[in-house]
Amino acid sequence: MSAPGENLRINGDRLWDSLMDMAQIGPGIAGGNNRQTLTDEDGEGRRLFQRWCDDAGLTMGIDQMGTMFMTRPGTDPDALPVYVGSHLDTQPTGGKYDGVLGVLAALEVVRSMNDLGIKTKHPIVVTNWANEEGARFAPAMLASGVFAGIHTQDYAYSRKDPAGLTYGDELARIGWRGDEVVGARKMHAYFEYHIEQGPILEAENKRIGVVTHGQGLWWVEFTLTGREAHTGSTPMLMRVNAGLATARIIEAVQEITMAHQPGAVGGVGQMKFSPNSRNVLPGTVVFTVDIRSPSLDKLTSMREQIEEKAQAICAELGVGYAMEAVGHFDPVAFDPTLVSRVRSAAEKLGYSHMDIISGAGHDACWTNRIAPSTMIMCPCVGGLSHNEAEEISKEWAAAGADVLFHAVLETAEIVE
Repeated sequence: MSAPGENLRINGDRLWDSLMDMAQIGPGIAGGNNRQTLTDEDGEGRRLFQRWCDDAGLTMGIDQMGTMFMTRPGTDPDALPVYVGSHLDTQPTGGKYDGVLGVLAALEVVRSMNDLGIKTKHPIVVTNWANEEGARFAPAMLASGVFAGIHTQDYAYSRKDPAGLTYGDELARIGWRGDEVVGARKMHAYFEYHIEQGPILEAENKRIGVVTHGQGLWWVEFTLTGREAHTGSTPMLMRVNAGLATARIIEAVQEITMAHQPGAVGGVGQMKFSPNSRNVLPGTVVFTVDIRSPSLDKLTSMREQIEEKAQAICAELGVGYAMEAVGHFDPVAFDPTLVSRVRSAAEKLGYSHMDIISGAGHDACWTNRIAPSTMIMCPCVGGLSHNEAEEISKEWAAAGADVLFHAVLETAEIVE
C-alpha cells in the first residue's frame, strides 16, 4: 500500500470558494443558512453539488431515502469503495459549515486527485446523506440510519414535519427519490470531516481533532397535559399547571446531569406551549430532553432518573404525563486503524492535533455499525454551531481537508 507524500495538499482556495457558493443557496437572515432537508432550497443545493460532481467526472447514484452517492472509479473492479462525506441540509438557523464542509471537502479530495493524476485501487464515493440534522423530520441521521438498518424505510417515510408533511411525500415532491435499495451498497471504509461544534480545539490551539469516540444520545419527548385556565383569575392552589411541571423537570434534568459529571450533558432546546397565550395556563406542553454521554452506563442512568423524576413531578401536580423516545444511539468507538491513519496524517503534515470525542451525532455513528468508520474535526470559533454566527477560517478548513486527503488515499491505496 502506497502512502501519499508529505507535499500533497488539496486546493484550499477552491474548497473555500465552493463553501461560499453553496452558502448562497438558502441564505439565513443573519449570515448563515436555512436549507432544511427536502425543501426547495435543499433541492437547489443538491443540483449545484451534482453539477460540480459531473464536472469532476463522478457518476451519481441516489437511493430511495434521497442520499446522493458520487463515484470515482478505482482500478480494481472488485474492490469495495471508500466512502467520504457528510450532509448538505442545515438547521433552520444553521451555519455555512456544519455538514457542508465534509461533503465539499470530500469533493475537493477527488478534484485534487484529478489535478494530480492520482489513481486508487478502491473507488471513492463522495456522499451527501439526507436528513442528517433531523430539524424538520426527527430523528436526526435518518437516511444513514435506514442505510445501517437502524430504522425501516417505512418508518422514515412516515416521519412528519411541524406542518404535518411526511418525509416520503416531500422527498418525491422535490424529485430526489432514487431507485437504489437503501443499504445495498457495501463499504470498505467511511470518513467524515466536520467542524467540532464545540470549543475544545480552539481553546487548546489545535488544528486537527482526531475523533476516537462519539457520545451516545437519547432524545426523550415529554407531553404534559394540564388544564387551560385564566392566569389572572385562577387561584394558585386550584391550578393544574403543565408549565410549572415542565419547569421543574428542566431543573431536574440539570441536577441529574450535573450529578453524572464528568462526561455527561443534558438540556432542553425545544418546547411547545398550547394554546401559547399570555393569560392562559397551558393545556399541553411538549418538549424534548436531550442527554448525551460517551459512557453507556451514565447515559442509561440519566434517562432512568429523569423519567422517574418527571413522573413524580407530574403526579404531585396532578398533571398528565406521556413520554416517547424520538432519537437514540449508543456511544461509538471508531475504527482504530482509520483513527491511527488520521493521526499519522496530521503528524506527517505538521498540523497540531489532539484526540477528541464527538459531542454531537453524525452519520459516521451509524456507518460505524456496518463498516470501519472514523471522523476528522476542525475548530470552530467559540465552539458555536447550529447558529448563523458559526465560523471557521480558510486555513482551518484546508488543514482538515489535507488530513482527509492523505487518510483517504492511504485507505483507497494509490496505484503507481
